[in-house]
Amino acid sequence: MYTIDDARDVNLENYKVDAEDHAYIDNLSQIKSTDANQLLDVGVDTDENDRVGSFIQKDKSVIHCKTMQDGIEVMSISQAQEKHGWLSDYIWKNISPDTDKFTSQAKKKPHEGYFIRSLPGVKTEHPVQSCLYIAKEGFSQNVHNVVIAEEGSELHIITGCATAPHLVSGLHVGVSEFYVKKGAKLIFTMIHDWGEKINVRPRTVTRVEEGGLIISNYISLRPVGSLQMYPTTYLNGKGAVARFNSVLVANKGDFLDVGSRIVLNAPDTRAEIISRSITSGGTIIARGDLVGKVSGIKAHLECKGLILKDGLMHAIPELRAYVPGVEMSHEAAVGKIDQREIEYLMARGIDEDEAISTIVRGFLNVDIEGLPPGLKNKLEKIISETQKDMI
Repeated sequence: MYTIDDARDVNLENYKVDAEDHAYIDNLSQIKSTDANQLLDVGVDTDENDRVGSFIQKDKSVIHCKTMQDGIEVMSISQAQEKHGWLSDYIWKNISPDTDKFTSQAKKKPHEGYFIRSLPGVKTEHPVQSCLYIAKEGFSQNVHNVVIAEEGSELHIITGCATAPHLVSGLHVGVSEFYVKKGAKLIFTMIHDWGEKINVRPRTVTRVEEGGLIISNYISLRPVGSLQMYPTTYLNGKGAVARFNSVLVANKGDFLDVGSRIVLNAPDTRAEIISRSITSGGTIIARGDLVGKVSGIKAHLECKGLILKDGLMHAIPELRAYVPGVEMSHEAAVGKIDQREIEYLMARGIDEDEAISTIVRGFLNVDIEGLPPGLKNKLEKIISETQKDMI
């Protein structure tokens, strides 16, 4: 399933699997200012305004965990296993520990992770926020997350991943299992802000039942050593829907191998994968795989890449249909900024650099569903800063 060149492979022995315990914080306003700034950049509101729950993990320690709405559960995965004996029916059921060496490490040397659940019929007006944060140099953070949106519920999660400013090297291994029950809705937005020598290996599988909806937004705009992820979603119930959006930027030295696979196993299921990628000297492998197993399904894949400086943009769109009566399509394009667009803007009094910045900003500003206004404004600011750095 995963392909990564030998130069970018990760030697697990180079990373520590133990770290000191960090103190629990009752109020996020008490968090160190250096940590708070990093959390803010990945969508965490330290005032917890317009949030229905919070989960913050630093290295291996859960330093803050709170639920602020009835019918929403937020806790560490170890606490959830103690509280809910039935969780054994979910944990490690989507993903085998033997999938690869990273999942194996997450099983053998675990460092918590979150459990988030919306009870049947419960709907959240605001999102749950979570952050997985690395502060220890050379640490391998191995987390296991489980999310369950019970029947008829609506759950929105914003999860940020980041590292302390002083960090040089580190590894994040994140195993995530998502379950969207009948008629439920899950919006999951992930924002990554790692570091130039941080290796990141998420492993995610989602199962969606009849009439369920999963919207997944993935944003990585800051430098990262290497990132390799290929989440798989199974639409197992009639009328289930999956929509995946990703926005990626690779600077010089970055290696991003990112994709999504959606398997449509039931009639009337729908899937959409939208990817926007920019390289200004790094490598991006943008994958998309749609698999149609039954008739009456519709699926579309759109992958667009922009090259600003010498690098590699490799788009791999795939469609697989096993029966007649499917509607599946894809669109892939890789190129540079159209000179005519630059000239058009310059003719209206904008200088060349600002014209290029405007085009890049517009390319990255994908209409990402379900973002609160505050976070949307924050992302627009980050995108604006990012496109200036790239040019």
